[in-house]
Amino acid sequence: MKIYTNEKLVKRNSRIGQIASILSLLILAAGMFYSFKDTTGAYVSLTFGALVVGFLLFQFGNYYLSRWGKSPRPDELLSAALKGLDNTYTIYHYSTPIFHLLVGQSGCFALLPYNQAGKIFYDTQRKRWRQVGGNAFLKFFGNEGLGRPDLEAQYTQADLAKYVQKLGLDPAPLTENVILVFTNAKTDVDLDNAPSLATTGEKLKDYLRKKAKENPIPADWIDEFRSKLPQENK
Repeated sequence: MKIYTNEKLVKRNSRIGQIASILSLLILAAGMFYSFKDTTGAYVSLTFGALVVGFLLFQFGNYYLSRWGKSPRPDELLSAALKGLDNTYTIYHYSTPIFHLLVGQSGCFALLPYNQAGKIFYDTQRKRWRQVGGNAFLKFFGNEGLGRPDLEAQYTQADLAKYVQKLGLDPAPLTENVILVFTNAKTDVDLDNAPSLATTGEKLKDYLRKKAKENPIPADWIDEFRSKLPQENK
């Protein structure tokens, strides 16, 4: 399998996360310093503002670091899960509007990685994915919450169609091309009742081969799409 990663973007976003995290700690420290020093209440608004800004900046920095600064990153986890596929497959990390785009001999897939811990399942009554367990501290401070994978899959499918159309191709062959990939090997994932394509990192390769056979995309469409993707033109 061929792997193309936008290393410049990874390094830039990692740097942003580092700077934001350091600034947040400095601002929080300044806020705490003035809160202890202020005995008259003259700096209440200043200390409160510093604590709020520092906390928000900390969350922002942690968001960037968790995706681009901490190894294994989402792209590294996906590449590891795909190891062993032949060279008819190419994965593009952060190189297109779709962060993780996999193009194969008969398939085109947008991969959405989730590395959350605990038990994950689709709640048919609430009509949304749920995460039970995991580290509560990391959920709050490390942006480890599961979010809404169902909605993210819908938006990514639309983004993929728009990108294909922007390249001058007919998006008609694209029907269901977004796969949720749960990459944490220790997570208990129940995929029953999942409303969209979903699998684990361990089973990703077999899942891809199966889906490509069930709903193949014409080879000439794949070839034209490949020719328009940035890294393969170099």
